[in-house]
Amino acid sequence: MHEFRLTQISDTHLARRLQKLTDNFHRVSEHIDATRPDLVINSGDLAFDAPTSRDDLKFAKELHDALPVPCRHLPGNHDVGDNPTAVSPVPKQLATEQERQNYLSVIGEDRWRFDAAGWSFIGLNSLIMNTGIESEAEQFGWLASELGRINGRPVALFLHKPLYLNTPDDPEAAETAIRYVPQPRRRSLIEMFSAVDLRLVASGHIHQRRDFTFGQTRHVWAPSTGFILPERIQPVIGTKEVGLVEYRFAPDSFEVRHVRVPGQIDVGLDELLGKAAKN
Repeated sequence: MHEFRLTQISDTHLARRLQKLTDNFHRVSEHIDATRPDLVINSGDLAFDAPTSRDDLKFAKELHDALPVPCRHLPGNHDVGDNPTAVSPVPKQLATEQERQNYLSVIGEDRWRFDAAGWSFIGLNSLIMNTGIESEAEQFGWLASELGRINGRPVALFLHKPLYLNTPDDPEAAETAIRYVPQPRRRSLIEMFSAVDLRLVASGHIHQRRDFTFGQTRHVWAPSTGFILPERIQPVIGTKEVGLVEYRFAPDSFEVRHVRVPGQIDVGLDELLGKAAKN
């Protein structure tokens, strides 16, 4: 395969009771049907709140299964719970093995690797990092094995949380720890990938579009397909809008296209929750 076309969606936050998010997903589905990439990747938060509503995850699965092209998925904090950090309290919904197993039973794998167009693509569950549960160690063992078989290919890494804001040495503070892969696992991950040709880190979680390069690695943050967050919850870091990201990979190169799909609406969280309360 000389070219591989991939579309990244993220933070769909689907639930039967939230029609505005479903409407935005349908606009995305129509765009995917029109463009027909080789693969769609959802980089996490498929469901609005799977730990308290298993049906949210089932509904997300139904809509993703209806996409006209193959789809791979990664869990987000709204799918399996969040990871603890050294600088902030334990999250209200801690990522656990039970929630991970629930995700696996409904969605399927939470990590993967495949090769296409001369590239190696790796997807990781970033939410079990720092939890100490058995699957965290299993994932790092699996990753070490997979990285040992890259054989010089450029690597594209997909995960829910961005690695960092600007640089690997960004200080970790309570107000930012939940946004990025927390220490010390961030450091471990960066050290492992330093042994390969990491060209791309693609993530979601922040609900903002951002694209920057540090060293030889391009970092692309996909916006939510569903809604935007108010500044009282999160400051402006990139661009607050809904949309998706399209990639075109060729041997030893890739292109990125940031897309706002026709018909998508920038639904605000306050508007969304107000509407949900009335329902």
